[in-house]
Amino acid sequence: MLDIKFIRENPELVKENIKKKFQDSKLPLVDEVLALDEENRAAMTRANELRSARNSLSKQVGMLMGQAKKDPSKLAEAEAVKAQVKANAEELAALEVKEAELAEKIRKIMLVIPNIIDPSVPIGESDEFNVEVERFGEPVTPDFDVPYHTEIMESFNGIDMDSAGRVSGNGFYYLMGDIARLHSGILAYARDFMIDKGFIYCIPPFMIHGNVVEGVMSQTEMDAMMYKIEGEDLYLIGTSEHSMIGKFIDQIIPEASLPQTLTSYSPCFRKEKGAHGIEERGVYRIHQFEKQEMVVVCRPEDSMNWYEKMWRYSVELFRSLDIPVRQLECCSGDLADLKVKSCDIEAWSPRQQKYFEVCSCSNLGDAQARRLKMRVKGENGTYLPHTLNNTVVAPPRMLIAFLENNLQADGSVKIPAALRPYLGGTEVMIPKK
Repeated sequence: MLDIKFIRENPELVKENIKKKFQDSKLPLVDEVLALDEENRAAMTRANELRSARNSLSKQVGMLMGQAKKDPSKLAEAEAVKAQVKANAEELAALEVKEAELAEKIRKIMLVIPNIIDPSVPIGESDEFNVEVERFGEPVTPDFDVPYHTEIMESFNGIDMDSAGRVSGNGFYYLMGDIARLHSGILAYARDFMIDKGFIYCIPPFMIHGNVVEGVMSQTEMDAMMYKIEGEDLYLIGTSEHSMIGKFIDQIIPEASLPQTLTSYSPCFRKEKGAHGIEERGVYRIHQFEKQEMVVVCRPEDSMNWYEKMWRYSVELFRSLDIPVRQLECCSGDLADLKVKSCDIEAWSPRQQKYFEVCSCSNLGDAQARRLKMRVKGENGTYLPHTLNNTVVAPPRMLIAFLENNLQADGSVKIPAALRPYLGGTEVMIPKK
């Protein structure tokens, strides 16, 4: 969310940014919010005048009433001033109601106007215009057919989607045996990987209040992702970033404690509206999964350095598991409204002979901080911090990348050295059938 003062001073820049994001339907909102802001400031000015006059008039009434004891002619004058005080009070009450109504209208529009993107973001309407920046590791095309990921898992008796369908419906799964252990081992490895980078491990709440949801994401994202608990002001988190950033709602953070570097584990719950296509089968796009996340709260001048570090951590982790990846810069039309800059880390799929998304690293500037009323207390007063987040691993997609890239011709799966301590020293997983 932008600062209304910024929009007031830079309306054309804000409109140009909306155009860069291909959201022309939002252009009228800029003039609308500025008109409401002007009306609101006028109401506030008048209200302040009435408050100031109230004190003066009240003193005048007291003085006139005192004089009326000696000079009855002053009584009528006192009553006239009393009437003015009453009229002013009624006008002030109406203005205060108006101020609240205008402030709410302004807030709702401000939640919809997108954040200003970084100048380095490529301009494009959809993810088709995302730009490949760099590749890490050589994509391998094996000399044998790589089965679909659920077929690989089934060879280990490692997945049961039929039972999950009966129990929970489409988009759920049971992981079993070696595949379930691999899933947990990857999460544990990712946890320790981030702890070794100096991040504090955290397990957050898996449900959050509506005001936190509004603080961390746009209404469009919320409608597409979040499950609401019926009858309660609680939502199931779509990623632990939601509750990790929410941790700082209404807080004043000592500058000396920055940066806050946190890595969190959680299950994630998503509606996944609009999912379609062949790769939506299996465990590629599902309603429930587990995830290790990294979150940073830092000084504004440090956020781009952290952004660079964070996506490179993802590359380092995936390469340690022998998975080739590439960094893809997200274009303007593919950025969620709160994001300043974002990139995807995509893993190589030997079966599909292409890359697919496994991590998303985002710098949100001060948007979440402003929405959540997070502040930092520095030497020269308070200011808004910047927030960033990035996937460490989300095992459903990580499992796909891991299994395909470490599959051998006989159906076994080799375990990279870095992961072996988390799987009891296992060097090769042998299929059951």
